[in-house]
Amino acid sequence: MKTIRILPVLLLFVLGACSSVRVASDFDKNVDFTPFKTYAFYKNGIDKVEISDLDKKRILRSIDEAMTAKGFTKSETPDLLINIFTKAREQVNVNQFNAGWGYGWGYGWNPYIWGGNTNVYTTTEGTLYIDLIDAKKKEMIWQGEGQGVLTQNSGDKDARIKEFVTKILEQYPPQKK
Repeated sequence: MKTIRILPVLLLFVLGACSSVRVASDFDKNVDFTPFKTYAFYKNGIDKVEISDLDKKRILRSIDEAMTAKGFTKSETPDLLINIFTKAREQVNVNQFNAGWGYGWGYGWNPYIWGGNTNVYTTTEGTLYIDLIDAKKKEMIWQGEGQGVLTQNSGDKDARIKEFVTKILEQYPPQKK
């Protein structure tokens, strides 16, 4: 009977661990986030981001969709300025397979004759930061961060970037404890 009660909790942990984008956020605990209703992009900061213009458009479009879904309005006189920053790094992954049986070191049967099979491949892990700045005070009040493996296939990029942005902005507005 205890197993049946524990199973849903275990399933929740397993599903949570499978998320392909890891997110975190930080915010100024002295700020009341309820008055913020409008936003605009911080052009000076976004122009400095060193990614392709197509990827910038994808990110900004996804932010627009997420902010609109949250009830925010784009404005010429915004309450919030939105800035982005990105980082990427190459990861080298090595998978080695050795098959055999026997006793001790070096004895036994191995289908690969002398050692096994080694696969080496690289992936690019990217980090997207979304900064929300109080437009009147010119102070950052919230920052969200998402990390995950990037894709080079342009068809998948739209979905992948949308996933990053959506998961990051799920953290906004912050829930004070």
